[in-house]
Amino acid sequence: MKFQLAKYILLVAAFGMTVTVADAQTRKKTTRSTTPAKKSTTKKTNTKVSNANLSAAPTDTLPVVAVQKKDPLQIDTPRKSLRNDAAIERNLVKERTPLAYEHIREDDAWYRERVWRELDIREKMNLPFRYKADEDNGNQRFIAILLNAIRTGEVSAFDPTVDDRFTTPMPASKIGEMIAGKCDTTPVIDWAKDPNGTKGIFKDSVVCREFNPDDIIKFRIKEEWVFDKESSRMYARILGIAPIKTYVDETTGTILGESPIFWVYYPDLRPILAKYEVYNSKNFGARMSWEELFESRMFASYIVKSTIENPYDLYIKQYIKDDIMKLLEGENLKDKIFNFEQDLWSY
Repeated sequence: MKFQLAKYILLVAAFGMTVTVADAQTRKKTTRSTTPAKKSTTKKTNTKVSNANLSAAPTDTLPVVAVQKKDPLQIDTPRKSLRNDAAIERNLVKERTPLAYEHIREDDAWYRERVWRELDIREKMNLPFRYKADEDNGNQRFIAILLNAIRTGEVSAFDPTVDDRFTTPMPASKIGEMIAGKCDTTPVIDWAKDPNGTKGIFKDSVVCREFNPDDIIKFRIKEEWVFDKESSRMYARILGIAPIKTYVDETTGTILGESPIFWVYYPDLRPILAKYEVYNSKNFGARMSWEELFESRMFASYIVKSTIENPYDLYIKQYIKDDIMKLLEGENLKDKIFNFEQDLWSY
């Protein structure tokens, strides 16, 4: 009995040793077989990455720098004074609002004529339009006031190439192209590749012209003269204002022509003009607002077109070529409007 028990114990021990050896051999085989597989996977991955890098390699390795174009409508950046820049506290300018127009009934508008004027800021009476100082609300040039109002979205600009009846809004980008012009590409010497300039290596350079506000020397005003029979008074109501750009040949310096850049509806512009003061060379403390200047007719201008005896809707320069005669014809149209009002009265 003892002999059989010992025999069973020896068989169990031998079986256990056999299983242990087989397990060890299996582990060795698995380790040897998996190691090459990892190496091959790494090689394939590296090959794929290297191929991907070769296919995605850019043709131009130079860094691309984005050029920020200057906003042509932004002539300056308003800088507000951190201290009171005056001997007195000036708060009335911020609170100014224009008075509403007196209502005129359609039945009472007994007489109406439209007039187009041109205002030359080189005349002595119009020199405040060229005032270049900077104040808390920005540059004080009149063209700067218009462009700033359009850039901020306070007023809308209208395309003058369509008509002057404010029918087609004009985007700010198109205004920028008209006042500053498009960017040109010109070849220049590549000094990096040709330090001495003897090899004749050129590269393209983008040149953008900047807008000079002093180039705007004329404004066109569209207005309507209305006689109200109820109040027995003649009213002059401005409808629109347009800056005029003069085109000059750069080589010869001859004037090619002139045309309005955009139209602005004047009733929309009145609240903005009421917050800008006009330069007064005699007394800096007695300055009126731009809205008061236009309503008081404190500017010099000449008539270039009217609806009086003009069935073909022509400008004066289209049927009169002499410059002196153009001015005389404008004065003649002005006298016709004046005489109509005076002839209504009997003394």
